[in-house]
Amino acid sequence: STFDVAVVGAGIVGLAAARELIRRHPSLSFAVLEKEKELAHHQSGHNSGVIHSGIYYTPGSLKAKLCVQGAALCYQYCDQKGIPYKRCGKLIVAVEQDEIPRLKALYERGLQNNVPGLKLIGAKEIQAKEPFCRGLMALDSPYTGIVNYQQVAQSFAEDFQEAGGTIFTDFEVTTMEMAKESSPGSEDGLKYPVIVRSKK
Repeated sequence: STFDVAVVGAGIVGLAAARELIRRHPSLSFAVLEKEKELAHHQSGHNSGVIHSGIYYTPGSLKAKLCVQGAALCYQYCDQKGIPYKRCGKLIVAVEQDEIPRLKALYERGLQNNVPGLKLIGAKEIQAKEPFCRGLMALDSPYTGIVNYQQVAQSFAEDFQEAGGTIFTDFEVTTMEMAKESSPGSEDGLKYPVIVRSKK
């Protein structure tokens, strides 16, 4: 089989990249190659599932922008596709007096990163939100959520295939090499100069 672009690895990053590429370049042919029999089998299917809000990263950094914008896009995509998620929020709790300045610094950092809904709350509000939690002060991040990223990855795969992409599972890439010359009778010439081989 010949393709213009092959993405190796059908985890959430590979599938998201392939999905975006085929949307931007619909005239090209795309393949995703995955060594396992199913998609998102490794890290994408075994992570915490947290949709991070972007509190911790350095203000103005690409990580901060990516996290805040990515969270918004993740919620939007899940809404469009009917993928269940829970915007359960998160409390970052100061249990000692000397932790309060660090908590306030995190709050300021989150505000600079445009994290929505952040607020500092006291001991009574902490207990109202989480009865088994004790603390002097907490940073309440209501925008933090959880989702099954394996479902998100599967949905990316469906988008990719609906746009004309091909996914090969049970295809463990063992070598990538430059073709020395086109195969006999080939009309492609050196249009496809890279050979990707599996164990089979």
